[in-house]
Amino acid sequence: MLNDKLMNKRVLITGAAGFLGSHLCDRFISEGFEVIGVDNFITGLRLNIEHMLINPNFKFIEHDIVSQLDIDGPLDFIIHFASPASPKDHLKMPIQTLMANSLGTYNLLELANRKFARILVASTSEIYGDPKSHPQTESYNGNVNTIGPRSSYDEGKRFQEAITMAYRRIHGLETRIARIFNTYGPRMKIDDGRVIPAFIGQALENKSLTVFGDGSQTRSFCYVDDLVDGIYKLLYSDYHLPVNLGNPDEVSILEFAREIIKVSKSNLGVVFESLPEDDPNRRCPDISLAKRVLNWSPKISRKEGIMITFKFFKDQKASE
Repeated sequence: MLNDKLMNKRVLITGAAGFLGSHLCDRFISEGFEVIGVDNFITGLRLNIEHMLINPNFKFIEHDIVSQLDIDGPLDFIIHFASPASPKDHLKMPIQTLMANSLGTYNLLELANRKFARILVASTSEIYGDPKSHPQTESYNGNVNTIGPRSSYDEGKRFQEAITMAYRRIHGLETRIARIFNTYGPRMKIDDGRVIPAFIGQALENKSLTVFGDGSQTRSFCYVDDLVDGIYKLLYSDYHLPVNLGNPDEVSILEFAREIIKVSKSNLGVVFESLPEDDPNRRCPDISLAKRVLNWSPKISRKEGIMITFKFFKDQKASE
């Protein structure tokens, strides 16, 4: 049963054709919202939103948020997820990445201010850089390389947080900031360079899995449905400071490779290559704040989530 107060609410979601953005569109449509999706397809895929286009509660606008965006009628919420996000994409498009998170964010804050809308921006665990504090809390300021090859994404997001807080202080804008840790699930691109699609893609090709460094570096992986639930709860919370959203179940990359090999039911090996520059050694969220202020924590285990994601890529490959 839909909550009456949510009926007829309008939400604008940027990056709507991307991995996370498309799942957010699905969630808000299911909650009874009128959803306006925006994407310029620089990294997003039309395939991710095709099933929504026949829904009367979904409207799509092809637009680059670096240019001013005007929306007719009232707007209750803006959720800003437009940006190249995978290392492969933001290394290839550093200027577009910086612009989406700076001028793009400015344009959306201006729109939120005109419409008296609440805005939630998608920040990232990358703002912590290669952290020296574990697990990472929201109060940790990070250990970053401001001019390295990854800096377009990291610094773009740090600027995004800063200008969002400035609009709150100067204009009284209702703002929310999500610091998102590694997230995975269906609709990721198999070739986006992130470890989960990379490992699954290699397994489906019956190739050895490529591990960078000695594999001792750690990550924590949050299934997309859990992350979307966290975003939803954060949007409706009264908390305006950054909140970590991720799964604190930390695993080494080498151990994770073995898990993927087990899921693939194969006897594949592992090959080792040198680490990319500024690749963080450890990454794991402290989600104490999210538990306290949002009553949120991940529910889907890595084993369950990987099984679902592996099947998605396997089915996708079979349909090619």
